[in-house]
Amino acid sequence: MNCSSRSEKMIQKWLVVLVSLGLPALAWSQHKPSGGGGSAPHSAPAQHGSAPSHSSGPSHNAPQSHSSSPSRSAPSGRTNTASHANTASHANPASHTNTASHGNTSAGHTNTASHANTASHGNTNAGHTNTASHGNTNAGHTNTASHGNTNAGHTNTASHGNTASHGNTAASRTTAGSHTPPGRSVSLKGGGSASVRPNGSVRSIDRGGMHIQNGVHGGRTVVSEHNGVRVVNTGHHGGYVQHSYMSRGGHSYYSRTFYEHGHYSVGIYRGYYWGGHSYYGYYPGYWYHPGFYAWGYHPWGAPVYWGIGAWGWGGAPWYGYYGGYFAPYPVYSSPAFWLTDYLLASSLQAAYAARAEENADAMAADAQASGGGGGADGGDQAPAASSNTVTLTPEVKQAIAEEVKAQLAAQEQQASSQGGGGGAAAPAPANASAQVPPALDPAQRTFVVDSDVSVVANGQECGLTAGDVITRLSDTPDGDNTVSASVAASKKSDCAAGQTVAVKVDDLQEMYNHFQEQLTTGMGELAKKQGTGGIPKAPDTATTASDVPTPKPDDTAAKTLQDQQQQADQTESQVKQEAAAGGGL
Repeated sequence: MNCSSRSEKMIQKWLVVLVSLGLPALAWSQHKPSGGGGSAPHSAPAQHGSAPSHSSGPSHNAPQSHSSSPSRSAPSGRTNTASHANTASHANPASHTNTASHGNTSAGHTNTASHANTASHGNTNAGHTNTASHGNTNAGHTNTASHGNTNAGHTNTASHGNTASHGNTAASRTTAGSHTPPGRSVSLKGGGSASVRPNGSVRSIDRGGMHIQNGVHGGRTVVSEHNGVRVVNTGHHGGYVQHSYMSRGGHSYYSRTFYEHGHYSVGIYRGYYWGGHSYYGYYPGYWYHPGFYAWGYHPWGAPVYWGIGAWGWGGAPWYGYYGGYFAPYPVYSSPAFWLTDYLLASSLQAAYAARAEENADAMAADAQASGGGGGADGGDQAPAASSNTVTLTPEVKQAIAEEVKAQLAAQEQQASSQGGGGGAAAPAPANASAQVPPALDPAQRTFVVDSDVSVVANGQECGLTAGDVITRLSDTPDGDNTVSASVAASKKSDCAAGQTVAVKVDDLQEMYNHFQEQLTTGMGELAKKQGTGGIPKAPDTATTASDVPTPKPDDTAAKTLQDQQQQADQTESQVKQEAAAGGGL
């Protein structure tokens, strides 16, 4: 009896020992990787790298841990999902020092069979403090390869193809999306191509060395270049003709003859060649005394009260139209703030006049098409009353004022280096022909839009108009010669403030040029008004000719612009017919 009892106890002890030894072995065998590449769901942990790389948060700030995965090079319809089938990196919390951030990931990946391509989210570990933004991505995107960079640190998606150009798009900003606006491309008879919007309107035409661009808001720009002569039409009432002018100090200079409403004016532009593209930057035809530039960006001793009356804007139609968007400072602590309001007001006045002309042209065209009398009474038709509810914030105006100060300081140095403007040209810097144009200068970030510009935001086309303000984000143009910029301020019908847009470097350069031109004109107005109306007296306001003398206007510019405009009208009419016939790629 005692022997039997002892035997039973011995058997029980041995059973406990065997169970204790068997359970760890069983667990180990379930997690042991297969050397034969079988079909077990945990057969390929090597694709996720070592666990320590996930335990450090900073390791996820660099995109290379995602881009190096072999799964990135496979097409979205790939059939080999072995590299994505291993979700063991989430099943074993020991490999993640902070498993709290994965509290909700299991719910989003409970059915791994329907998410065979979840490797693009394999790094949603503790390094990404906000994994909620990934929690719902699988359900709507069975192939998440196209969203490989949708983590909190990289808002620009894989649809960019070349995401390097958007490395500065932070998570707090909306990404620019695809740079190609929606629509279709049409191959034209006799050569050339056109881009047609989804609504059937012609966006752009390229034929015979001529580029025609129709803006979102209806404006049209025509650019052509033949035998070194660049012709730019900005509407039926203006444009410029640019010729090569002279070389000095290792730089090439060009003359631009502007023609608008029967009047000529001329300006000097310096040539830049960067990244395979030519750019032209405004160059002053005269210089003020260096002390006047310094006076322009230093504070006045006491604030100057100016007001609408002093500006002469009371009752002006443009001011009433943009009253919800722009308001001048009540007082000015320095000339830089006075110049800020001068620049913005000038841009908005020009925008109002251009819109009135476009309305008048549209009315005349409608009257002609309907057999009317030509709309003789619509020449100065004003835009409809504005319903703008957004405003230029103090922060945006401060950014413009800081840009004014920086430009005046730079002009002070230029004037000083040339002996007040009359000295010899400075020696050419090394690689003068390969200098970065001002539009891409890392110190130049804030731009005031000078005319209608069509840009792309999130794969959709939207417009910017004169007086809108953008901030350049990236410094290196992409393959489309665009850079990313954030809309700092815009009017109600334009691209929404806060959006990130893809903008052409050529457009940015023209914004810079217009800013410089208006700054020069504004300094001239200050020179006239200094010592009056409460504005302190300024130092010597005399001017000296630049080292590059101002050229004479090209008196054939009006005829050249008229001929280009007629050719553009004819080309666009032909393209509209071809597009309506259903041609395209």
